[in-house]
Amino acid sequence: MENLPSAIAIAVGSIAPAIGIGLIGMKAMEAIGRNPDAQSKILPAMLLGMAFAEAIAIYALVIAFTK
Repeated sequence: MENLPSAIAIAVGSIAPAIGIGLIGMKAMEAIGRNPDAQSKILPAMLLGMAFAEAIAIYALVIAFTK
């Protein structure tokens, strides 16, 4: 029972970034499918967006470990 707050913190804190990463990937693949020549511009922006979304999940992990 003492680990429950940490489990809730990481679970709640990782839901939105997971959905965000999925949406970013989906829309980037749609954009590349519509215009394959733009892949060199879309891919770096997609990876940067995914990295920022993942950073939010890492913050939740840090908070879960400090409890």
